[in-house]
Amino acid sequence: MHAELIVDARNAVGESPVWVAEENALYWVDIPAGGLQRWRADSGHVDAWTAPQMLACIARQGNGRWVAGMESGFFELHPHNDGSLDSELLAGVNHARPDMRLNDGRCDRQGRFWAGSMVLNMGANAAEGRLYRYSAGQPGPLEAQLGGFIVPNGLGFSPDGRTMYLSDSHPLVQQIWAFDYDIDTGTPSRRRLFVDMHQFPGRPDGAAVDAEGCYWICANDAGLIHRFTPDGRLDRSLAVPVKKPTMCAFGGSRLDTLFVTSIRPGDDRDEQSLAGGVFALNPGVKGLPEPAFNPLP
Repeated sequence: MHAELIVDARNAVGESPVWVAEENALYWVDIPAGGLQRWRADSGHVDAWTAPQMLACIARQGNGRWVAGMESGFFELHPHNDGSLDSELLAGVNHARPDMRLNDGRCDRQGRFWAGSMVLNMGANAAEGRLYRYSAGQPGPLEAQLGGFIVPNGLGFSPDGRTMYLSDSHPLVQQIWAFDYDIDTGTPSRRRLFVDMHQFPGRPDGAAVDAEGCYWICANDAGLIHRFTPDGRLDRSLAVPVKKPTMCAFGGSRLDTLFVTSIRPGDDRDEQSLAGGVFALNPGVKGLPEPAFNPLP
């Protein structure tokens, strides 16, 4: 299954790909640059906007607007055709330390937006990360729903929305957990180990869930995307031509394309000429539409 480079984006940390069917386009971010980017499948044209803070994760709204997890909390973003970007703080987060930002995030099946936080320096090994939930009109600062993470990542929800997945990418952890998820209240419970990634190549990064309920996780440092069945069994692994894939998302006209973002490391770029690019693969299964942010979940 050949991975096609669709955008030689050279992102420092490409993340949070989201397919928007109405536009036949893929959006994603470059975290440290605060970059919001869009690739149009019909023309291959790429548009770009710059947010006022590091931009970690996005979820679409109506009217061309987005909800985003950034450094200090959850924002609404409105990109314009002239390249300008309006941003408005929706709800702040009181981080445990000043050197933190939000990280991986997405909406649950009901449209609540979730995002985790992390210390900027992963080498600090600081378990100060929290998981936050934002619903429209919710006043900040938001209260953490879960805590004790170093690099929370890999958020995903089963097709029926009743199972939530979450990982910690840090080399000292490398675990993926499953939770029971109350779709009425948006509350995770009964945390249990889903996959111990020490047993497989790569660290768990961003994820997606397909129409069959299987969990796809980018294996950072291994250049792979693993597919795990709902019972935690490794089903297959797909390769990409870079060491650090970050997050995957289903898209295309039939939701049968897997898009993958990646990191462009600063130490071995000559050996990884495509690092930081966005790739497309044919995974052999279909995905689910990415839930939009719902003002009234």
